[in-house]
Amino acid sequence: MAYGEKSQTRLIDTSKASAARMYDWLLGGTENYEVDRDACSELLKIAPSTQQLARTNRDFLRRVVRILAAEKGINQFLDHGSGLPTQDNVHEVAQRVRPGAKVAYVDNDPMVLAHARTSLDDNENTMVLDHDMRDTRAIRRATAGFLDWSRPIAALFVSVLHCLPDTDDENDPAALVRAVADQLVPGSHMVICQLVSDDSAVRQGVTQLMADATNGHWGRVRETHEVRRYFDPLEIEDPPGLVDVIDWRPDSPPPPAHLRPTDWVEWGGVGCITG
Repeated sequence: MAYGEKSQTRLIDTSKASAARMYDWLLGGTENYEVDRDACSELLKIAPSTQQLARTNRDFLRRVVRILAAEKGINQFLDHGSGLPTQDNVHEVAQRVRPGAKVAYVDNDPMVLAHARTSLDDNENTMVLDHDMRDTRAIRRATAGFLDWSRPIAALFVSVLHCLPDTDDENDPAALVRAVADQLVPGSHMVICQLVSDDSAVRQGVTQLMADATNGHWGRVRETHEVRRYFDPLEIEDPPGLVDVIDWRPDSPPPPAHLRPTDWVEWGGVGCITG
């Protein structure tokens, strides 16, 4: 495994919840603390389908990486906000299809970095970067000797953009997507999805809860039309277009409407860089 530019110097803060550790708990993991589990309990009161959505999102990640590797020939992946390692990480899925596939994981959560570096230590085609995913220039520099930026790359923003607030500068989620798209060559792909809701009470309640629980390390739950803007610089893969990710080329028939969440969904799709 290759390492990023910065060494880990920050301590793990167990006094506030972490979105990455909460996600780990929702997926049935053990790399979390009481503060994360308490926050998840409160979150489930507002949005009861949250645990189901976490699993649906993880299934989508595995599926889309496999399809990009198998059908689009992608063998380089840049995973923004990668979270805690679980079974079937991006490199495991990609390397089953393309054994030499390279994956750079980007995160700045100290616990994520510690566990990623331990679990990925024996894989020379993985890289772990200690960076804020909004620092696109630093990420480009750090990966220059690992990824070949003259060839197609799949940039992943899977269930992470809701962790970023809206701003009037280059840190805005839509601006971040454009900045990454501008660095990619034609034939590259971007995978983008985030939590959305048509229910204003869910949007406001979850946004406030997560902001409080994570000490402000959160953005907001958005609406589908807002996420659609992220795809403005891209040619959307259609079919299936932009959808609830459970409907993005499923391996088995998705659930009928009456069995689906009504509080919120993970929504997005895949866009291609065409020129």
